[in-house]
Amino acid sequence: MEKVAIIKDNIYMQDNKRLKNLGINIKSERLRRGISQEQLAELTNISRNSVSLIETGKINPTILKVIDIAKALEVDIKLLLRDV
Repeated sequence: MEKVAIIKDNIYMQDNKRLKNLGINIKSERLRRGISQEQLAELTNISRNSVSLIETGKINPTILKVIDIAKALEVDIKLLLRDV
């Protein structure tokens, strides 16, 4: 059972890193375009708080939200998914 717990912990840590990378990519592109979290929230129909949680890697957005974010930022989704 310990081996299973270790594997689960490793997967969890990898997922956290991937979510943080996604958030960093979104925030970088948002700032590059001079868009506030509030503006991005309005463009994507999500709350400003959710934008903040996504950018800090604390929540896992649906793929549809990531697509909406990419469209709002006018970037290819591949750019947001880099290193994820």
